[in-house]
Amino acid sequence: MGKNYLSYSVAIILKALDNGYQYGFDIMDVTGLPSGTVYPALRRLEENGFVLSKWEKHTIAQQEARPPRKYYELTEEGRAALAEALSRYRLLEQTLLPVNENKPSRQEG
Repeated sequence: MGKNYLSYSVAIILKALDNGYQYGFDIMDVTGLPSGTVYPALRRLEENGFVLSKWEKHTIAQQEARPPRKYYELTEEGRAALAEALSRYRLLEQTLLPVNENKPSRQEG
């Protein structure tokens, strides 16, 4: 993945992060992309400095009886890459509504 070109799949993952979807399963859910696309892309995005990640506290996951989640966020470099991708993929701007505070969210934690 070069810094001057992002595939549509990677661009839509960045857009999902920008819209407030912070962990892999939520990104898969909102984009419709399979785990075999999302997780390798997130790893490459992190390696290239477009995203940062951190694991949630184990106690939070335990309280909800699930494995800990790895949360991702865009870096400034990631925002610049997204802006470039938005200019290339114009329809991407209109996709992936931001996380709505009125709907139940699976990203609490």
